[in-house]
Amino acid sequence: MTLQTGIAPTIGPRSDGSVAPAAPSAGESTGVPVGWARRMAFWRSPADQPGWARPALLGLAVVSGLAYGWRMGSSIEIFYAAAVRSMSMSWHDFAYAAFDPAGTVSIDKLPGAFWVQALSVRLFGVHAWSLALPQVLEGSLTVLVLYRAVRRLAGPGAGLIAAAVLAVSPATVTLNRGNISDTLLVLLLVLAADSVVAAVTAGRLRSVLMAGLWVGLAFQAKMLEAWLVVPAFALAYLIAGRANLWSRVLRQAAMVIVVIAVSLSWMLFVTLTPASHRPYVDGSQNNSVFTQVFDYNGFGRVGQPSPNAELGRTLDIPFLDAPAPSPSWRRLLIGAYGRDTGWLLPASVAVAALGLVVRRRKPRTDPLRAGIIVWGLWLLALGVVFSTSTTINAYYLAALSPAVAALLGIGAKLAWDGRHAVATRVALIFVVVGTAGYAFRLLPDAGTGLPAWLAPTVLGTGCAAGAWVAGRAVVRRARVAARELAARELAAWELAAIGVVVVLVPLVASLSVVTNTLGAFDTPFQPTAATAFTKAFFGAPLETPAGLRKIEAVRNGAPDLMATQTSVLAAPFIFATGQEVLPIGGYSGTTPEPSVGRLRALVAASAFHLVLVGPTSTDPRVEWIRRQCLKAPTPSNGAAAGVAAPPDVYYCTAPH
Repeated sequence: MTLQTGIAPTIGPRSDGSVAPAAPSAGESTGVPVGWARRMAFWRSPADQPGWARPALLGLAVVSGLAYGWRMGSSIEIFYAAAVRSMSMSWHDFAYAAFDPAGTVSIDKLPGAFWVQALSVRLFGVHAWSLALPQVLEGSLTVLVLYRAVRRLAGPGAGLIAAAVLAVSPATVTLNRGNISDTLLVLLLVLAADSVVAAVTAGRLRSVLMAGLWVGLAFQAKMLEAWLVVPAFALAYLIAGRANLWSRVLRQAAMVIVVIAVSLSWMLFVTLTPASHRPYVDGSQNNSVFTQVFDYNGFGRVGQPSPNAELGRTLDIPFLDAPAPSPSWRRLLIGAYGRDTGWLLPASVAVAALGLVVRRRKPRTDPLRAGIIVWGLWLLALGVVFSTSTTINAYYLAALSPAVAALLGIGAKLAWDGRHAVATRVALIFVVVGTAGYAFRLLPDAGTGLPAWLAPTVLGTGCAAGAWVAGRAVVRRARVAARELAARELAAWELAAIGVVVVLVPLVASLSVVTNTLGAFDTPFQPTAATAFTKAFFGAPLETPAGLRKIEAVRNGAPDLMATQTSVLAAPFIFATGQEVLPIGGYSGTTPEPSVGRLRALVAASAFHLVLVGPTSTDPRVEWIRRQCLKAPTPSNGAAAGVAAPPDVYYCTAPH
């Protein structure tokens, strides 16, 4: 008789006459850990994945985290850093995204990503690394989530390839080494894509709503850019979702409602707060967060000067007003933008086009085709916007990397499944030779961290790989069954070699970024002059700003350290001291806060004495300062010689 303990007898006859083996005790090696051992063995692959999948993925995440975190904080956007310090000092400033400690003006972006940084600073203290730490973690998480999203569609091998391509993408590496909000945007959008994939493959309403939640949270990080991928998600689900058409339409409507509700929640909170109880909204002329989001950071970026261009004119910094590659269909494929993210862009576009052709006869719910739609439309939407905007920053392009990586992972799966077809080999030749030749064309003659051997190596290996694939295509495949395993292994090594050739230049570029401590405002192999500028203008604020001691010496008991035209001039001093520096005109110097009347009242109250203004500015507030205050000798503001014109310094006293 067997005791009813819920455990099968350890030894005994089965119904077929065989003997059941002894059941292992807890903790013994069975391939599936139990109890405490199961919880600790997080490196073991789940039962539905190969044994190598989880260890390889975790190793990749660790390596990517090291790349993002190596000397992290060596390149910091000081404007955002100062705002984060202010937000970490006061829950009021935290809630309303104040730029300065006194909360006179806000930061010129929505604060979602900076909230995370402010909490890190509040927990670990004010350091460059505590600002960068959230991005290191977010970037590593993105690698893990992308693996899961692609694995759902194309299996663990494709998922691992996609995660590896994302991890070595130069645009991703540079972005995640700084304190820019796009890192959180990318993570949240990849989470949204993963939810859409789950909705397509499993048909759960919860996954559809979660996709809307992630997009809404991504809006808090980077505003309208988060909405650009919604059509890709909606179309993929409408085409490939398992429910009937009417249910799919209703679920997409529910997703859009969640997106809008979550996206606009903080904006409504700010709008409903009386203006006297919150900072003035930077980036707007009417103190409206809707203007900031939809004009200044949205549609105003097309056909109008960028905030950086306005800042360059205000402070007489020609480098900031320098024209970027003009909007065109090939903007992302040439120059610095091409070297940042363009290496694998043509290959991913080719995979999307060829993949749709290959899967055209598959059932409506085909997961691979759904994945191509998700990531292909993601790439198309962001690519069109980045190609047509007046100006863009290089780090914007990191938002293309997940789509490029996912498409290449799916392409690897398609190539493996069709490895015996002549058409597949022709496509492989096109991709490997074209990618190598394009990479060779993108490489400059000289630049920061550019090894001399890279150009001839990539061209030679690309041609060799193409010749090998072509040679194999004309050799008649042996039909002997005993040779099938050897042929399969050879095909695997062949595809692996092609992958190495394809990612060689991006991998070396990313290694160069890390070893040369470049950051979000840099691009691989950029001119040394550009590197000098970014290190001077965006370098980590590890030292006390030049001139701070003299400023303190002539403060004469004023409650504010000083006032500056633009938040950018105020930023190093706010970050270094945590004291109030009144920002005149917000980020670009054009925001109408404070007014001339407000400045007059502050000077009359001796709220500050020193004022730093642009040397050629014609702003009415600056003109009033020049008339009323005494011009003082100009101290260094910490900028490298030749990078920026030093600001004019005025000493103001209350009228008697």
